[in-house]
Amino acid sequence: MSTHLPAGSLAAYAAGDPALDDTALWTIEVHLENCADCRAHLADLVPPPLTALLDEVQVMIDRGVRTGPEPDPGSAWRRLAHRWVAWEVLPWLVTICAAVVAAFALDRTFPQRPSMVLLLAPVAPLAGMLVAWSRRTDPGWEIVAGTARAGLELLLRRTTVILAVVLPPLALAGWSLRMSPALWLLPALTFTAATLLLGGRIGVVPAASILSGAWFLAVVTPAVVTSDIPVLIEPASAPGWAVAAVAGTALAIWRAGDHRRVTPR
Repeated sequence: MSTHLPAGSLAAYAAGDPALDDTALWTIEVHLENCADCRAHLADLVPPPLTALLDEVQVMIDRGVRTGPEPDPGSAWRRLAHRWVAWEVLPWLVTICAAVVAAFALDRTFPQRPSMVLLLAPVAPLAGMLVAWSRRTDPGWEIVAGTARAGLELLLRRTTVILAVVLPPLALAGWSLRMSPALWLLPALTFTAATLLLGGRIGVVPAASILSGAWFLAVVTPAVVTSDIPVLIEPASAPGWAVAAVAGTALAIWRAGDHRRVTPR
């Protein structure tokens, strides 16, 4: 190629001649990037209507950059909501609350059997955590997985929301059945802390699945089959649950940094 582009090539480029193939277009554009004289010559070849249109577009872009977008009054609330909860978990939280109501109805109908409310309480928050932290249900999983600090903060926010939704129906059921709050609150907090602690090593979803499965296999299933009240939900177990809840919470806080190296499963 000569020092400057031929006048015919520039004219064809300015007119958008379909005869120019991709190689010719690429050659012309590479030259224009480094040659001010050819760019000036090209500007003289641009039809006046197109020049006017480009000037109008530039003015509109400049005005938009200076003024910025129109404020959305609902955007602040949406951002706040997205920082605290994934909408996909809401149906599951409703399901958990419905399960608590069903357990309460069973306890009222069969008072002689082991309390289903107490058997459900330890793992009720875990179901919400399992869904809220799953890559299959969280549309923002890629962002969370790629931003370690944001992932940890988001995990703690969502756990807080899940507890805030799950604990009130448990409290209402326990109060109606005249149960000690320690018998349903402490196990729920213990298993939540254990999930956060174990989740820092293997992921929240596997941790919630393992702990829930172990509780159902070791405690819930035998209690339902034999109708014997497990020792773990009797009033005498409250001090043990208190120690476990405090120790689990302290360990989860101490090992909170583990979640910055583990992505959601």
